[in-house]
Amino acid sequence: MAMAGSAEGIKSGSRERMQKAVAATRHELATIRTGKASVALLDSVRVTYYGNPVPLNQVASISAPEPRLLLVQPWEKPMVPEIIKSIQKAELGLNPVPEGNLIRLPIPPLNEERRRDLVKLVKKHAEEGRIAIRNIRRDANDHLKKAEKDKELSEDDHHRTSDEIQKFTDSFIAEVDKLVTAKEAEIMEV
Repeated sequence: MAMAGSAEGIKSGSRERMQKAVAATRHELATIRTGKASVALLDSVRVTYYGNPVPLNQVASISAPEPRLLLVQPWEKPMVPEIIKSIQKAELGLNPVPEGNLIRLPIPPLNEERRRDLVKLVKKHAEEGRIAIRNIRRDANDHLKKAEKDKELSEDDHHRTSDEIQKFTDSFIAEVDKLVTAKEAEIMEV
């Protein structure tokens, strides 16, 4: 990892990497199925298109016209069977219903056991996000120590920068915690 030896460079590089870790966690959580229809549910679906696996959203438009329904409209009618097969292979617990050019995906309500499993999965992704953020903090602190040892940074600057990095580490972890709370509420909503 190339981080500038300056306190500002280390700080801004760390902040940027932490923002990416939060964004990655947000994306992971968006792909977890809840009782509500969300186009992000289909982000993991790959469809074979002219021999190549491509994301579903590159061969069809996806919409959520109702809270418990997704509609997939392929741009080419012959793609309907291939898209249905891909959705079934993705094991999302969705049952595609072809309707002419459209594919309807009713979102079944979650049972209590499935909700608990999903909450565990949410917590796992959140912990991975927190760990990533803490690892970035550790890297930044290692760079600060090295910069101080190499006389590029005073002891005061090292401590001041370290404190600032800790503050935004805490705020990014709080952001992950907020994402988790919101996702858990969404999953447990009947």
